[in-house]
Amino acid sequence: MIDALRGRDVLVAGLGVSGRAAVEALVEVGARVTAVDADPARADGVPPGVRVLTGSPAMVTEGMAAHPPELVVASPGWRPSSPVLRAASEHRVPVWSEVELAWQMCAPDVRWLTITGTNGKTTTVGMLEQMLLARGWRAQAVGNVGTPITTTVLAARAGGDPIDALAVELSSFQLHYTHSLSPVASVCLNIDADHLDWHGSMDAYAGAKARVYSRTRRACVYNAADPRTRQMVEEADVIEGARAVGFTLGMPAIGQVGMVEDLLADRAFAPDRQTHAAELATLEDLRHLGGAASPGSTLEVAPHIVANALAAAALARAAGVEPEAIGAGLRAYRPGAHRMSEVAEVGGVRYVDDSKATNAHAAAAALAAMEPGRTIWIAGGLAKGAELGGLVAAHADRLRAVVVIGRDPEPVAGALRRHAPDIPRLVVPAGETDVMETAVEAARGLAHPGDVVLLAPACASMDQFDSYAARGDAFAAAVRSLEERS
Repeated sequence: MIDALRGRDVLVAGLGVSGRAAVEALVEVGARVTAVDADPARADGVPPGVRVLTGSPAMVTEGMAAHPPELVVASPGWRPSSPVLRAASEHRVPVWSEVELAWQMCAPDVRWLTITGTNGKTTTVGMLEQMLLARGWRAQAVGNVGTPITTTVLAARAGGDPIDALAVELSSFQLHYTHSLSPVASVCLNIDADHLDWHGSMDAYAGAKARVYSRTRRACVYNAADPRTRQMVEEADVIEGARAVGFTLGMPAIGQVGMVEDLLADRAFAPDRQTHAAELATLEDLRHLGGAASPGSTLEVAPHIVANALAAAALARAAGVEPEAIGAGLRAYRPGAHRMSEVAEVGGVRYVDDSKATNAHAAAAALAAMEPGRTIWIAGGLAKGAELGGLVAAHADRLRAVVVIGRDPEPVAGALRRHAPDIPRLVVPAGETDVMETAVEAARGLAHPGDVVLLAPACASMDQFDSYAARGDAFAAAVRSLEERS
């Protein structure tokens, strides 16, 4: 169908990273492209011949009424309720995600392995990429992980390096407008309240995540500890022959991958799975990833890291990766920044950057790895409609004190008042010019030797920072400044 876009009118909504990638891909296939973005600065550098509209949404929707495009490609940040996408729906104009565009452009022999979930996506897709590379395939991690899929697919179409497999991280936003993607294997790692301001309800958010399983060809991988992911698989419209494969931190049953003592083991794809499990890797292969095991855990590596490795292994095995490449891939994998990264130890206090914890589920994993009563928690930001009371109630025993950041401190401060009223807390004023430096100084004043100052905000960053990475960088800079002055 992608060749049918030549000479057709296509509107790209948003000129962020994925929007720009979509524009370049559409120009390459000969479409007549119009792009719309509220920020005039984003019009700089678009390919020649692309019309850019930076006025009000009303101007765009009025133009759409007179001359509707034949396709709209929506950037992930654009809600379905936005005037432009609402107008597309009213005029029955198809709306694609950048993911859908990439799928339509991609060579049919490329193995797509798709990953979504509230947390753990980036780690899992990175592990999977290394497993595929260890197999000897030309593979890349793409999607919500940072590299737009169309960028990789376009390079291959233009005569660059061919692709054998893609490890694809998908957000709920991207899945919402993805219609025909048919991966070899897919997984929803977990599901918890997040992005409710975008989707409108938990049911809508879960429904978008469940789309990852649609049209899966070989294996729908689910989290045995999260029954909602199993239900998603049971209700998915898959290709005939696709089967459910669970991952578990316990002993794997037939059709699962799991743990046999300190071994990651496969009873889903092993030829003699009725009686035996194939050894895939050991906990030693994961030890370099850090993340101490939760107090009381029987695992010697943080449970969420083991779970991510098992999910990645199941996807790789579904694609035909041999057992020995699983362990090799895990040993080669190195995590990205801002994921439980220790910045420094100052005055006997450790400072840990987990700025990637942008929701309650991710922050819970970080807090669970802390010792009781030894954590100064820096939390807050853009809560995205989530309620944080359950997070505070479940992990209040880990806290010595809390420093609250964010333009609206109430989601965190209110949860503390209701569920941990005796925990000392300090709220950084919303108008503070150097939020993180103030927060780190406050945390230092509350910490004792042997404590951990943990940045795990449980919220998005965009109210006070450009990204979670910028927030983590600001934390690290403040800690290093503290270190220099000590």
